[in-house]
Amino acid sequence: MSTENNGDRREVTLTKSELIAYLTDEQPHLTEADVELAVNSLLDRMSGALAQGERIEIRGFGSMALRYRPPRIGRNPKTGEKVHVSEKYVPHFKPGANLRRRVDVGSKT
Repeated sequence: MSTENNGDRREVTLTKSELIAYLTDEQPHLTEADVELAVNSLLDRMSGALAQGERIEIRGFGSMALRYRPPRIGRNPKTGEKVHVSEKYVPHFKPGANLRRRVDVGSKT
């Protein structure tokens, strides 16, 4: 895990390979190859579901769905030139209540 300090809040990044290593350490009866297959399968299935417009809900964690963004006129920040931005769908994550409670700095776990 890599950490970065941004003022009062420390950002921690967990890569896929670090997640696989962590899960392998936590579940010694599973091989690293099995854990890697499981993680990749889960992420592939989730990506595929979103690509097909499906909504994903993991109780206690959150939900993911696509949000529509209509076409608009944007600006190139370097030149200020107007640029046409096409319509698109973007993934949106909504955390569940349990996750919100766990990450709330002011709450007790």
